[in-house]
Amino acid sequence: MTADTALMDAMTQGRRPDDGKVGPGRLVLVVGPSGAGKDTLIAGAREALAVDAGFVFARRLVTRPADPALEDHDSIDETNFDAMRDAGAFALSWRAHGLCYAVPGTVDQAIGKGATAIANTSRTVIGEARAKYRDLLVVQVTARSEVLRDRLSRRGRETAADIEERVARAAAMAVSGPDVVTIDNSGDIDEAVAVFLAAIRA
Repeated sequence: MTADTALMDAMTQGRRPDDGKVGPGRLVLVVGPSGAGKDTLIAGAREALAVDAGFVFARRLVTRPADPALEDHDSIDETNFDAMRDAGAFALSWRAHGLCYAVPGTVDQAIGKGATAIANTSRTVIGEARAKYRDLLVVQVTARSEVLRDRLSRRGRETAADIEERVARAAAMAVSGPDVVTIDNSGDIDEAVAVFLAAIRA
């Protein structure tokens, strides 16, 4: 591979050849426990930024049938998921609760053009993302324990024991760092969306 070819390949993938990281745009990871309201904040921000081409909202791929009322994602079977992952078609991917999740590679292309991409992800991929992206913001969405219990119970996907396990894990898996902003989404949704918008616009 010639130097010119290497440079062109790096530019196509949204990377600079000097540091290998994806840029110059920004990746916003939205993380937090189930029931914290991540999808609600993302939906509010998507509506507010609908006419702003500088912001891109990623649709996750999940090995579970899609249900727009519960979670906004594209469904994929595990065989195709593995094939796409092995082909490098994902920006990020992970496994949790017996399912496979991924952020599509189009996110990297958007970031390479200078956009801010927002993706609902797992806290387990933060380290990988910090190593891969030049400009990263982690928005940690939290809610009080009683709020989490109520929201998880109302969606009807988990048993009482599962809910208690998720609430306990939420307290134990908080993240920190200079690239982390924490939003308490226990109360008024409009206020939380406003704080979220301020964070991703900063």
